[in-house]
Parts: sequence; structure tokens; C-alpha cells
Amino acid sequence: MLASREGQQVPQVTFRIRRDNQWVSLTSDEIFKGRSVVLFALPGAFTPTCSSSHLPRYNELAPVFKANGVDEVMCLAVNDGFVMESWGQDLQADNLFLLADGNGDFTDGMGMLVNKRDLGFGKRSWRYSMLVRNGVIEKQFIEPDLPGDPFEVSDADTMLRYINAQAELPKRISLFTKPGCPHCSRAKQRLQEHGLRFEEIPLGQRGLTYSSLAAVTGRGTTPQVFIEGELIGGADELEQWLEQHSP
Repeated sequence: MLASREGQQVPQVTFRIRRDNQWVSLTSDEIFKGRSVVLFALPGAFTPTCSSSHLPRYNELAPVFKANGVDEVMCLAVNDGFVMESWGQDLQADNLFLLADGNGDFTDGMGMLVNKRDLGFGKRSWRYSMLVRNGVIEKQFIEPDLPGDPFEVSDADTMLRYINAQAELPKRISLFTKPGCPHCSRAKQRLQEHGLRFEEIPLGQRGLTYSSLAAVTGRGTTPQVFIEGELIGGADELEQWLEQHSP
């Protein structure tokens, strides 16, 4: 197990990141001083677990963290600024600050720099998360030292339970839509009016077709709305659901 740094100051380094297609330099003090920050670190942008689970859930829960006193939710990897900027755009990680530790200076100072030469990665960050208040590490969740890429304790839900075990989680809502569909627009508008975030899955992109829609929903029209894994149906059924579940 890699050593925890709870109770210690974060390493003092200068990050070179990309923001709005420009190079920006940020020091550790500028990022952490006088603020509460949740930072999660992972082995690399565009890698499977990082892209499918680790980052998306933090992005989804970032508003909940902020409602519970966290100023910023950050994702750190030993990748350059171009890669991190592109990855964030690809995953639409608009709720997160992607922090490029291109030279691994911060990760080395954390004692989390590990050798991934067997994968052709060189030196990368071990997977962990931490809550930092005013530059001091209050809590750190470090993945166990096991073969492969363990992902057991540094997830967003574990961190949120530490901060507030009673925090209300957002409902997971997914919509199958198609371009130009007025009922799809109505469904999205109703969800927005109720302050509900949703994932849109448009047909015609990334190989998704009506066959995909039928295979998942058993139906051939759009929209098709899922809430917490349950198929609600189209826009009319969604409006009925919202009426029944509105406070």
C-alpha cells in the first residue's frame, strides 16, 4: 500500500495546463489555498476504467459535491495539457477541472508516481482520491497495491459518503433521441424545467441506429427515457412520471 499523506500539505509545484486553447501556469497555492478541493488521480486519459467509470461519475456528482461545500472537483493525470484538454472535451466533462501533471512533479511529491513501463506508459499516477482543505490533505483514499488497475475506493460515491453520507444523489436519467424530433425536444425541456440532469443518446452517432434502440428498449420511436434503469417511455409517459414524482 502506498503511504497516505493525510494531515500534510500538498506538494508545491507549478502546473502547465491548457485552457481555452491557451497555455496557463497554475501553482499549488493558486489551486488549493483557501479552498476545499476534491481531487481524484488516475493512470491516464482515454484509458478504459478512467473514461467509462472514474471520471464520468465524478462529473455527474460534481454539483452534489459543490452543494456540500466543495469549491472544485479536479481530475489529475500524468498526461500533457493537450491530451487532458482533448479528453475533457471528448467526455464533455464540463463540471470538472482537468489538471495536467505532465512532468509528474505533483504526483512524485505525493509519493504516487509508479512505473507502468510494462504497459508502455512510463511513469504514471497511482489511482487515488483526496479531499484538500486550504492546502492540507484531510482525507485520502488510495487504491490497494494489487496487480492490474484496482478501482475500489477512489470513486466519487466513496468520497461523497465521507463528506456527507446523507447527500441526496441525482437520479440517473438517459434519453434515446433523434435529430429533429419534436417529442425529444419536449422531453428534454420538461426535464430541464424540473432541474433534472440527463444523458442524451442520439441515434445516428457512434454507430447507434434504430436497431440499437429496439434492442435496448423494445420500441421503435423516440424519445425513450430511462430513469434509474427503468424504462419510462416517451415524452407523454415522462410527463406523467414527472407529475407523480414532483414534490
